[in-house]
Amino acid sequence: MNGLVLLIICCAALLAGYVFYGRYLCKKWGVGENDQPTPAHTMEDGIDYVPAKAPVLMGHHFSSIAGAGPITGPISAAAAGFGWGACALWIVIGGIFFGGVHDFGALFASIRHGGKSIGEIISANMSTRAKRLFLIFSYLTLILVVAAFASIVAGTFGATFDESGAVDVAKSLSNARVAMVSLLFIVIAIIFGFAVYRRNVSMGTASAVGVLAIVAIIAVGMNFHPIYLSNSTWMWIVGVYIAVASVAPVWILLQPRDYLSSFLLYAMLALAVIAVVMGRPSMDSMPVFQSAESTTPVFPVLFTTIACGAISGFHSLVSSGTTSKQLDKETDAKPIAYGGMLLECVLAVLTLCAVAYAYSWNAANPDSALKGATAIFGGGIAGMIDPSRGAVYEVLYTLLVLTYSAFCLTSLDTATRLARFMFQEFWVDSNKGETPETVTGYKKVLSNPYVATIITVVLGILLGMNGYGKIWALFGSANQLLAALGLLAVATWLSNIGKDNKMFLLPMAFMLCVTIASLFINTKTQLATIAKGGADWGPYAQVILGVLLIVLAVVLAIEGVMTICKQYKAHKTAA
Repeated sequence: MNGLVLLIICCAALLAGYVFYGRYLCKKWGVGENDQPTPAHTMEDGIDYVPAKAPVLMGHHFSSIAGAGPITGPISAAAAGFGWGACALWIVIGGIFFGGVHDFGALFASIRHGGKSIGEIISANMSTRAKRLFLIFSYLTLILVVAAFASIVAGTFGATFDESGAVDVAKSLSNARVAMVSLLFIVIAIIFGFAVYRRNVSMGTASAVGVLAIVAIIAVGMNFHPIYLSNSTWMWIVGVYIAVASVAPVWILLQPRDYLSSFLLYAMLALAVIAVVMGRPSMDSMPVFQSAESTTPVFPVLFTTIACGAISGFHSLVSSGTTSKQLDKETDAKPIAYGGMLLECVLAVLTLCAVAYAYSWNAANPDSALKGATAIFGGGIAGMIDPSRGAVYEVLYTLLVLTYSAFCLTSLDTATRLARFMFQEFWVDSNKGETPETVTGYKKVLSNPYVATIITVVLGILLGMNGYGKIWALFGSANQLLAALGLLAVATWLSNIGKDNKMFLLPMAFMLCVTIASLFINTKTQLATIAKGGADWGPYAQVILGVLLIVLAVVLAIEGVMTICKQYKAHKTAA
């Protein structure tokens, strides 16, 4: 099949899902009923709770949930030999009926719970014990996200050194450009925030100037890039940045940086669409469904490999962690959460097209093969526009790597803030009316935002510098377990208030089965590695964590199902 035809079919299906299924969800849940004010207004504090205009919040939300996932997921699935047809079907069906429902539901439930996280929703509708189990698991998952994304960002900034320890300028040029532009990007974001929120500059004027500033800093970064530092040095610099970003008021850095980043992301999407229209890559370089050579089971591996492009537990943490605290109107939830998820699906399909082109290129040009997620995506898109690989290719490739880095950095500072929220919430029992301000003793210290941030950043950076890859194989399963628990939390709340929750039950059950099966397979594989002898700490850690996650999934699933059954019986009796 032609890649352009695939893109058109998928986009048409996603648009239909947004219009019709999105409208159905709004009607069933009562979104916008009685024009209730959102927590951004009722709890505005100038730091975390700050109302944002829909385009600004869409920029933050989309930038945060996207990260590297919709790019690396399809590339990994293609490498596993699952086939472009299987990948595309999961992206479209998963996005409309799984991921979109998950993200939209998490945001809506959070704004009806005072902008609180999924953990607090579980506490209010299930139990405090279930909340604490969920928060421990979510926090550890976020530490892994911080470690991985900090390492990815440092890798896109870090210089290459030769055997004598001198900088290899030729090999470090692209990274130095990306690092310089990224630093300048933070500066213009802060200026943008002050202009809009403290000088009352109109959003239209600020946006126009902001876009021009982005063009200017890209031009500066492409020609002036004096900073050549090692990956480890960049890791600590990134650590300082995310520590500040975690506690700074959202209007000064998080909102404006993510909003301005979204222009890069939209530009990348536009470039990718233009590339597919121009290149019309043949999908024949990949099988339609699983190849005969592939020994990796489609179930459950496909559904943990392509996560962000279909359904990802991390999204529920973003929806209920930062987005819900900035939502201006309840009716903005559908375009931001449901629409943002489906837009990410489009990016995943575009990535499949880039993979098809890259595979064709690699077969014809083995000496200059595109290897690695960054090279396959950036080289695939740039190559479709400039097949000669001339100056246009080089500029586009650098811009695409910059955008990829912007994805990761945005998700990184959001993940740090989310981890900070969860660390604080763990020490507070909201069912007893406690808040971080009213608790005493050691809880008062540990629920302090600065203490929570420092602990989170130190753990994440140290793990990133000391082998997070040894346990990264667990992330896919852990992330999809988060998705299953997010679906479970919203389902119990809707059942509790007498709303229809049927659209959650099948996705929840499916994702629980995917998670448990995936964890079982990974644990079995790691035990085999240990049995061979000579294993380091990685396989042992994966076995221990894998078993704990299986137990967690079963315990919370049982408690959730029992809660829903009790609620159903209570409603039936009342009726």
